[in-house]
Amino acid sequence: MSTPKPTLDLDDRSRDRSRTELSIIAAARAVLVEKGFGGWGVNAIARAAGCDKQLIYRYYGGLDGLAEALGAELAHDIEHALSAAPIPQVTHYGELVAALIDAQLEMLRNHPVMQRIIAWELSEANALTRAFAEARSQALIGWLARIKGGFTPPPGVDAPAVNAVLIAAVQQMVLSAASIGAFAGMPLASPADWDRLRATIQSLVSAIYAAPDPAE
Repeated sequence: MSTPKPTLDLDDRSRDRSRTELSIIAAARAVLVEKGFGGWGVNAIARAAGCDKQLIYRYYGGLDGLAEALGAELAHDIEHALSAAPIPQVTHYGELVAALIDAQLEMLRNHPVMQRIIAWELSEANALTRAFAEARSQALIGWLARIKGGFTPPPGVDAPAVNAVLIAAVQQMVLSAASIGAFAGMPLASPADWDRLRATIQSLVSAIYAAPDPAE
């Protein structure tokens, strides 16, 4: 008499799927860091996850669906990183911008997957970069909402343009640090190098967004 094969109940199957999905997401992150975007494909991710590539199609519908899932995972990373940062006590718009730029710098420096995706954003638009850009934007908006005060930029300053330049500068410096350890002759390796960059950014922000005169 043959022994019947054990069957999985719904809870077992659900746990198996959850474990596999976690493995696939972890593999997607690892492949992205190790091989970059040229090597970020279903076959490579399936090998890294130790699963059949058909499971990626079954669970995510393919690479685009996996990209969206990874974008959601990275949004959680951003929210966690920002929520762990202390709420700055700001008294005017310039301090708000300075806090935002500093938070972004630290978040990006400590997240190699994020660095890869931002580098990818600069070269092409796709499901992953779009999902991640939206997730990053929403996480930063949520972080700003935690700061009390209806601060406004000083008159005569094009704040959206200035802030875009500052954010772009932070991104470029972090990406250059990750690839060559410097930018335009400025080393970006030691803690002293990063302290120098922070001080420079703070000086720029202070010069552009000067604190309002209490007498006014």
